[in-house]
Amino acid sequence: MSVSPSGRLDRGIDTGLQTPPRWVAMSLRVTFLGTGGAVPTTERAPSALFVNREGDRLLFDCGEGTQRGMMRHGTGFGIDHLFVSHLHGDHVLGIPGLVQTLGFNDREDPLTIHCPPGTGADLHDLVHAVGHDPAFEVRLNEVAPGSVALDADDYEVRAFETVHRTKSQGYVLEEDDRPGRFDRPKAEELGVPVGPKFGRLHAGESVEAEDGSTVEPEQVVGPPRPGRTLVYTADTRPREGTVAVAADADLLVHDATFADDMADRARDTAHSTGREAGEIAARADAKRLALVHISSRYAADASPIRREAAGAFDGDVLLPDDGDLFEVPFPGADE
Repeated sequence: MSVSPSGRLDRGIDTGLQTPPRWVAMSLRVTFLGTGGAVPTTERAPSALFVNREGDRLLFDCGEGTQRGMMRHGTGFGIDHLFVSHLHGDHVLGIPGLVQTLGFNDREDPLTIHCPPGTGADLHDLVHAVGHDPAFEVRLNEVAPGSVALDADDYEVRAFETVHRTKSQGYVLEEDDRPGRFDRPKAEELGVPVGPKFGRLHAGESVEAEDGSTVEPEQVVGPPRPGRTLVYTADTRPREGTVAVAADADLLVHDATFADDMADRARDTAHSTGREAGEIAARADAKRLALVHISSRYAADASPIRREAAGAFDGDVLLPDDGDLFEVPFPGADE
């Protein structure tokens, strides 16, 4: 997906996804369902970030109106995991309605809600608000910063500490390394017949060449290549720990509630400015920065937040609108 000079994400772009070997073409799509601050506007709903990682559907925070955003922007309701950053209303008030809707749609699979330590009981009460008992199992998983919330086949989601006015944390989705590049000419030179044996070599298996000799993967496969890293801070002051977690991140989604004109307000409310988010991204050497949790003060024009972030960070600075979709590319994909 391309990004316009203004930093706005283009919509409706054909991502050109193919279906080569699974470890090469895993999609990582981010839909910004809620990019606003505590007070919703006609253009920005409260916090919600939908991530589709090759069919694994993950939701990070669930502010008021999230399920309507899911319908409007085509993500569907079928989430597998919900990751809650903290219990302020603009991050969780969409949960009861979403859970009820999932039940109305005859959901049977369990839903796991990952949350900061000590918040599970309050989330349980929220899920069961207005006397509603879900028709499916809702599992609450309290996960401490530094711990793995979700250990999937070839990626994991970990929690990390943030600084806000309540117990809060962000989440980092980090993929495993991928196999190195496959040297087809070398494989053919060694007598490996074109076909399934190429895939087996790339997957790490030895194969037999046409002359009966054995060809090892390391003869035709380069060194492992890094997977992608997506970091979601939710509400936070800029902090050193985020720099470490977001090192070389392919996409850092960072609190940018205010522009510099409200820097004092950002400190008082434990949020960040666009410039501060840019400084974190620069120090982390992230590749792309997405600015979210935009205060309703900037409903008419949020461009100062992006401009000030871009003044501190040389990478791509995105100011997504609700509904914008971004395909996170693999490191070095354009090389």
